Amino acid sequence: MGKRPRDPRIDFFRGLLLVMIFVDHVPGNWYEGLTLRNWGFSDAAESFFAMSGIAAGLAYSGRFLNWPEQGLWQGIAPVWKRAWVLYLTHIFLTVAGIAIFAFAAEAFGLDDLLTKNNLRQVFENTQQALLGIPLLGHQIGYVNILPAYSVLLFVAPLVIVVGMRHPMPVLGASVLLWFVTGLIRLQIPAYPNPGGWFFNPFSWQLIFTIGLLTGMALRDGRRFVPVTRPLFALALGWLLVVLAWRLVPEFGKMMNQTMARLGDLGFPFHITSHQKTWLPMLRLLHALALIYVISCLPVVTRLTGMAWAEPLRVMGRQGLLVFSAGTLLALAGQAVFAFFEGVTMVPWLYIPAGILALWFIAWLGDWKRRSAGALPVSRGVAQSGALPVAGE
Repeated sequence: MGKRPRDPRIDFFRGLLLVMIFVDHVPGNWYEGLTLRNWGFSDAAESFFAMSGIAAGLAYSGRFLNWPEQGLWQGIAPVWKRAWVLYLTHIFLTVAGIAIFAFAAEAFGLDDLLTKNNLRQVFENTQQALLGIPLLGHQIGYVNILPAYSVLLFVAPLVIVVGMRHPMPVLGASVLLWFVTGLIRLQIPAYPNPGGWFFNPFSWQLIFTIGLLTGMALRDGRRFVPVTRPLFALALGWLLVVLAWRLVPEFGKMMNQTMARLGDLGFPFHITSHQKTWLPMLRLLHALALIYVISCLPVVTRLTGMAWAEPLRVMGRQGLLVFSAGTLLALAGQAVFAFFEGVTMVPWLYIPAGILALWFIAWLGDWKRRSAGALPVSRGVAQSGALPVAGE
């Protein structure tokens, strides 16, 4: 198979989303007001799950084309290997995050940090917490997205095999699972805390599955959801409604009251609420509309392929590396902000410095892989089957 142009939008927007995740994960900085969550119901997490699904569909679906003759393992093995890498990365980030806050408390007397981000159990109920961490039952704050992603990658081979022949039934089953999950509160239990995972895989599988089916279609040179004027107008209209909902107080109050009345009438809570754990309809539709509108605009492809966008594309290509470094910088930033509380220049300087550090780390990772021959030297060109998934 010959090489085909690499879609610059995937790397660019994944890099941009990773920057937004870093900014949002260091609360108390001015730059938070610029991220996606201020302009609609969804934030970077929904789009990141969708983008990861698209990249997984592009990267792995080709391995299943001849599975009746060559067997399934050649397709399953790399996906499960990636899921295992994500699990190990999550454990490392969790332990490192605990160490960062423990050091800040020990060295600088910032004991309040030991009760934040779901860390109280680690220091007050250590035995149970240490059992819960490797079992993924205990997840500390800001380090809880990879478990859901790992689980979704684990079941991705089944979705790919069935979706190659029956994409719409797969989508229908995914929607049904999402709806039933919110209806009966289906969850993976947390331990030792009560409740369940913050990113409930039974709910978040829907946006990942939509991304996966989209990536599989893109690999075949087609769109999963076609470009039509009515659908584009509907998606754009919904984005404008949501923007007004967020920014116009009178309209927002009216819409919130409408949702509350629908809830009183018996509508399921994940249809009328905004609870992130269950990927509620309002957040889901906002994310899907945003992705669809952007994907329909040819100018976006041109802009994201220009030289100025290369830093974000580099970060997108090294997604897992940047996510991991961003998580550690964000947790360290929380400790720094606590130590320099009231010093307004610290947040102003720390966030840009952190973004520059993430770009440099991504550049080093990209340079190392190019030197090893793992990435094509020419920008924007790769075999479609080799598209990296979250920095693979």
